[in-house]
Formats: sequence, structure tokens, C-alpha cells
Amino acid sequence: MHNTNWAILGCGNIAHKFAEDIRATEGATLYAVGSRSLEKAEAFKQQHQAHKAYASYEDLVKDPKVDIVYIATPHTYHKEVTFLCLKHRKAVLCEKPFAMNRSEVEAMIAFAKAQKTFLMEALWTYFIPHYQFALHTVYSGALGAIKSLKADFGIDVPKDESHRLYNKNLGGGSLLDVGIYPLFAALTMLGEPESIEAKATFHTNGIDLNCEMELTYSDQVKANLFSAIDTQTPTTCHIELEKGTIHINSRFHDPTNITITKNGITETIDFPVTVHGYHYEILHCQEMLVQGKTESDIMTFEKSIQLISLLDNVREKIGLEYH
Repeated sequence: MHNTNWAILGCGNIAHKFAEDIRATEGATLYAVGSRSLEKAEAFKQQHQAHKAYASYEDLVKDPKVDIVYIATPHTYHKEVTFLCLKHRKAVLCEKPFAMNRSEVEAMIAFAKAQKTFLMEALWTYFIPHYQFALHTVYSGALGAIKSLKADFGIDVPKDESHRLYNKNLGGGSLLDVGIYPLFAALTMLGEPESIEAKATFHTNGIDLNCEMELTYSDQVKANLFSAIDTQTPTTCHIELEKGTIHINSRFHDPTNITITKNGITETIDFPVTVHGYHYEILHCQEMLVQGKTESDIMTFEKSIQLISLLDNVREKIGLEYH
């Protein structure tokens, strides 16, 4: 069994969950962790039994034993840190959103290709069994074509400007952090829309508190999407098809179950998952590395470019700018 040495850059909330899943994944070793603060890196290393702690990202990427780096820094640093890893030919799994805009994403992809080094956006939902099942059900055509899609993702975060989600310099706001998931659902289920409408409510510092999006496809098929950091929402994805419905229950982007209605019969299908559910994405990356691939065959570069283009389009519609 080939063993993959993982390193984590950034020690925030998601990094802790990811570390737990690395340790629960066959063939994966949590080898190193890096932070700008040695204290944080050491504490993370102790908690998750990593082998090494680094107080600089530069030192971590120079370690010859690191196979792949999971980037869990705030959004605004994704491009810079990805470039650092790729420069040292370390494979990269970078948390979503891949970067702040399409031009940054295109630069990252171009550099990964030039370095012939693996790079993937960490859209873990794509790899979770319930979501794959929903996609296969839609693509199979068994329920006919999609008539409409609704997806939401809202959390209620106290309005505290020291919090990452309320910090504009860190790419705060609802759209990039949670709005990306409803957009991802629409993109994977329906493809790229013909037009987009959007409106948002803003905080005093210019981040979007919530955002309503309407994507229109051919035959007037619509995807109605909503994201928020100032209100809790059901966080479900509901798909109306010609011959039935698919309801991805709360929270649709996390491991969950699916309710399907067809011919008046409703059934709920469970998908038991161990730990948090990141291990599907971890296994996929390891498989790509074993095969010598430099691009995922599921979360492709094209998919990442389409997704960031949708985010850019929505931002333009609502007048949300990051500098």
C-alpha cells in the first residue's frame, strides 16, 4: 500500500476536521503542519499527532518528505500559498473558493501545468457518496429533465469584525464562503446558465451578509439560490424533475441523506459516513497521485474555472469588490 504524506497549511477550524479525516484514511499520514505561529503549529501537531510542525510555510514546502499540501488559509492567501507549494513541486489541494477571482485561478492552473504538479480545488461535496448518488440519478435521466432547482446555505454568525467571515480583507461575506455551495449544486446539476440575476444585503464594511441568485437555463429552467451569514437557513437542495423530485436533506453539502419521490412513492436513502466525510476527497487525491495525474478527473480545472466565473458574475451583479 502506497503511503501519502500530507501537510496542512493554516490551523483554522476546517484544518482540524481535515486532520482527523487524514488520520482515519487508509494510506494517508498527517506528516506536517505549518502556521505563521510556531505555537499554533506545535499545538496542532500535538492534538493531531503530526510528525512535524513548521512556523513558516517556506520551511514546510522545502521538506522533501511532504507529498501533498492541503491549503486551509483564508481565501485571500490561496493564490500566494498555492504558488509557493507548486514552486517546490508539492501537490496541492486548495480549499474553496480556489482563489479570489478568475484571473487568480487561471494563473494557479497555468503554473501547476508548467510545473507538471497536481493541483485541485477542495470541493469535498463532489466526492461524498450522497452527492455522487444525486448526480448519477439526475444524469441517468430516470426522472426526466430538471424543471427547477433550489439550494440555500445560511449560517448565523455574530456580527463581529474580528471574525474571518466579517473581515473584508480575508474575503469575508456569504458569497465566497457559503454561496459557493448552492452555485456548485446548480453548476454540477444543470451546467452553466444562460443568464444570472443577483441581489445582496451588505454589512457596513462592504461584505455581503446574504445573497439571492437566480440562474436561468434554456427552456426557462431556473435555479434559485441563497446564501447568508446573518441567518440560519435549512441548507437543502431541492430538484424538481419531470417524473419526480430529489431532495438533498440538511445540510446538503455535508454527508447527509436524500429523499426521492417518484410515482407518488417517497423514499429516503441513507449514506453512512465515518468521521467528517473529507476522506473521500483525500482518497481521490491519493489515487490521482498514484496514477501520476496533475489534474483531477472529477474536480477538473474546467469545473473550477466555471465555478469562479459564476462567483465573479454574481459579485459584478451585486457590486461586491475585493481589493
